[in-house]
Amino acid sequence: MSYQEMLFTFLGGLGIFLFGIKYMGDGLQKAAGDRLREVLNRFTSTPLRSVLAGLIVTGLIQSSSGTTVLTVGLVSAGFMTLRQAIGVIMGANVGTTVTAFIIGFNLSAYALPIIGVGSLLLFFFKRKSLQNIGQILFGFGCLFFGLKLMGNAMEPLKDLPQFNQLMIDVSHHPVLGVGIGSLLTMVLQSSSATIGILQQLYSQGSLGLAAALPILFGDNIGTTITAVIAALGASVAAKRTAAAHVTFNLVGAIIFTLLLSPFTKVVIFIGAGLGLNPSMQIAFAHGLFNVTNLAIQFWFIPQIEILVKKIIPGDDKSLEIRSVELNEDFFHTSPSIALRQASTEVIQMGTYVVRALDAAKKYYIEPNEELKDDVYQYEDAIDKFDIELTDFLAKSATFELSSTESQEQAMLLEFTKDFERIGDHCKNIVNFVAEACEVEQKQRSREKRKGLVSHHRDTLLLFDEDLVLLFDKVRKNVRDALEVLENDDMELAEKMLAREQEVNRLVELLRKKYIRLMNHGEGRAADGILFIDISSNLERSSDRTLHIAKYILGNEYGFKTPATYHQQTDAEIPKASLP
Repeated sequence: MSYQEMLFTFLGGLGIFLFGIKYMGDGLQKAAGDRLREVLNRFTSTPLRSVLAGLIVTGLIQSSSGTTVLTVGLVSAGFMTLRQAIGVIMGANVGTTVTAFIIGFNLSAYALPIIGVGSLLLFFFKRKSLQNIGQILFGFGCLFFGLKLMGNAMEPLKDLPQFNQLMIDVSHHPVLGVGIGSLLTMVLQSSSATIGILQQLYSQGSLGLAAALPILFGDNIGTTITAVIAALGASVAAKRTAAAHVTFNLVGAIIFTLLLSPFTKVVIFIGAGLGLNPSMQIAFAHGLFNVTNLAIQFWFIPQIEILVKKIIPGDDKSLEIRSVELNEDFFHTSPSIALRQASTEVIQMGTYVVRALDAAKKYYIEPNEELKDDVYQYEDAIDKFDIELTDFLAKSATFELSSTESQEQAMLLEFTKDFERIGDHCKNIVNFVAEACEVEQKQRSREKRKGLVSHHRDTLLLFDEDLVLLFDKVRKNVRDALEVLENDDMELAEKMLAREQEVNRLVELLRKKYIRLMNHGEGRAADGILFIDISSNLERSSDRTLHIAKYILGNEYGFKTPATYHQQTDAEIPKASLP
């Protein structure tokens, strides 16, 4: 085999291997009900439970990097604390060893038949469960087929003097092996791929255990690059999570590099005692390394937390976002309690809507990335509440409900969608403002390059008191809607309907004002479009709150049946019918 053929075969095998791991992991995630994020979100109340959650999720999706990225996202959104995240990361390092043990069984001879069976299930069966199994098998087969190709490509390496000399150098200088393992994993973005390559080389006798183990230690350092990338531009808490991942893996690599000689003897002794094949011996070393590293550092989670806070200083701002708390068991015993539980969560969802609206208003007054991120995080939380509540309330329809309970169930479902849409409107507003700021900055840069005197205002966006007043009125309607829903306050519901007329008049005033300014040459078209876009989103947000007010007040105030509401859109809400 020529060097070119070796390279092409190796790259092709590597590509198939990486595809196999990803495809198999996706299939496993689908088979698990795609609830793995919720496992991390809910079951991390203690360090031990955090470790177990990280281990289970990583074992299912076959990617410690994937688990870590999920964890960084949860910390960034305020769903998980730094201490909980450290436990998850430790568990993820142990969970990722499952792949090495799978590879250790050396099923390469059966790779193509496994791919064939997986293809049959994928393309000839319509049941989702069978298709998921087919995806798992297809990815599983690709994993071993890619390994076989890589093994064939790397086999001639043992006859190359340069490669043999490199392995001798690694054996004598373990730090070199740690560096090679780190770099290789950073490039491949997969610790499993690095371990798979090591297993093939060790099985062929191309490198000894003393050279393989330092590369294996470096593999754990290299896998942290994914978390670092995920944390770039994220919150301080997310950056600290990535730093904790780097710290944990780096300390582990240092400890075991210093203890390389006794660790090697332990691996050889146990491997010989259990009769492990070379691939399984590397898998065992990988597992022993990660489990022992966890056992050592687990007791220092508080100290690791303190260390990363010193490494990455700053205000660890928490948006105090919690997960949805619903219990379907109540439907069997008391549907009314289940619906009251759903109502409480809808109100909690509404509080995040109020916060998102506040952050959007502040971002309009003084744009900065932190406020923009806040709106995005609240909107993300609102979306999660929408998904959980919609699923919960949809399931409630399968139980025997009274007519009153059925009506409440339908309206809670509708209110959930209302709040979700208001969250979208808040996100739209900050996006409009961000785009306007970007255009303004580009214009100023062009004028500066041309040496022109800028006649633009000092602030990037024109501040308008009427628009701020509109923000306040819409916020008041959202806030009152929550109170109306919680306390059935009919008097407050009537005030909401009256305030909606004020909102409509103010929106019309804003539109006329900016049209008049542009007609007199006192404004720019871009400003008019910006304010019309913002006021339109605010008006629609206020319209959404009327569902709650009308629901409480009843039919004489225009209350619609659930079936009618489901057919309405923002544009179809009849303003003329308001008192």
